[in-house]
Parts: sequence; structure tokens; C-alpha cells
Amino acid sequence: MIRKDKILSRRRLGALIAAGAIAIGGGGYGIVSATASTGSSTVVTASSPSTGAAAATTASSASRHGVLGNGGSNARSVPAAGGSSGTVASVSGSSFTVLTGAGQKVTIKKASSTKYNKGTSSVSASAITKGESVLVLGTTSGTTITASKVVVQQTGSDGSAASSAAGVVPFKRGAKSTSKQVGQIPASYKEGSGTIVSGTTANKATEAALAAYPGGVVDRVVKLSNGEYEVHNIGVNWPHHVFVNQDFKVLGVD
Repeated sequence: MIRKDKILSRRRLGALIAAGAIAIGGGGYGIVSATASTGSSTVVTASSPSTGAAAATTASSASRHGVLGNGGSNARSVPAAGGSSGTVASVSGSSFTVLTGAGQKVTIKKASSTKYNKGTSSVSASAITKGESVLVLGTTSGTTITASKVVVQQTGSDGSAASSAAGVVPFKRGAKSTSKQVGQIPASYKEGSGTIVSGTTANKATEAALAAYPGGVVDRVVKLSNGEYEVHNIGVNWPHHVFVNQDFKVLGVD
């Protein structure tokens, strides 16, 4: 005999599914809040208590901070102006690789429009040889940069020594990201806010951030509501955000 309360429960569940109030998929379930006038909805996904909270926290952290997987990339970011600095590890016809002071390997793609400098003087692409210290600016996608400008620097200026002194924490698989703040963080700053910038502005902000905290890969520069900039850093466990003012001076990091 089937109990009446089970029948009612099944009827109620069927009505809710038909109304679109419950979404089922991927092993979890979500409560859907619908607005009749617009049809828009918000889904809050729930998973099993034993794994869901940890998975959600891990995914959120990876998205926010660009935790690197095999080879590395930023899960949230689209290709944007950024850069990196380090020592040239290998060179081929169309690209070269750079090893940062924090041990991150970055692939640099050459383009016909790429400019090369040694200090303030223009040089040819042949100046990029194994062992040279370079600053690379361009469009970043994960740990690959399509270079717009490559600057050959004096030996040691890639910041491998300065990286340790500045407290940069290299990325280590499985290690918890360091959480600390140094200097001045804009009071109104909210993660994910602002407008992505490019061109000379992004280059100057990237260069300032890498000079102060080398070792990572800048994958975007964001202009904040107060006119300052947040330089987003991946490939290191700290810092993830470097804040630069309108004069391209580093104010603080977290």
C-alpha cells in the first residue's frame, strides 16, 4: 500500500519541477528563483555536504586567483594586456620561453610588430638569446604572451633576488595561497570590479608591478573607480593583486 503522504510528496515535487522551481543536474540540485515579468532566474547550486563546500571553495579560489594547473592559466581571465619578466630559457624561430624569478615558465610568441629594446636602444630579435634577462609586455593568455615589446635588461634585473626580498611567494601545487596585505589597498576595492585597460597605460602599470613584485605573470590591468589600477598577477601564490596609482607607483598588494 502506498502511503498518502508519499503520493502528495511526489505530486508536489512534480508540480515544482513543472514550474521550473527545481533544477537537477551534475549530481547536485539548485533552487531557481524566477521573475515572471522578465524570465530571468538565479540558480543556487547545492552539493553533498562532504564534498560540495570544499569543491565550491576551491573553484572560487582558482577563479579569483588564477591558480595554475598543468602549464597554468587563469580560469576567469580572457586575453588582455599584461606581461612578465625573467630569464630566457630557450629560443626558436617564432617564440622563446622565459623562466621567472619564482620559477614559472612563460611562452613568448613573437609577432611581426614586436619591438625589441636593449635599455632605451632598439635592437633586432637576434638580441633575444638564452640567458638574457628580459621584460616582456603584450597580450597575455594564461602563461602565453604574444609580445608587443621585449626589453633586454641587465643581468639580474629580472628580479630573482628582489623577488625574495619583496616577499613574493612562488606557486607550489597543493599549497594554500598566502593571504596578507602590504601597503595601501583602495578602501572601495571589490574583487572583479573596474574596467580592463590596454596600451601604454597597461604597459606602465604592468612594468611598475613587475619591478616591485617580480616572478609572476600579469594577465590583466584593471582601472578602478578611484582612477588607480589593479594589476592582476598569476603564477605565484602571493601577491595576486598589485595596486598602482595614476603616477604608476605601487601603493599596496594582497
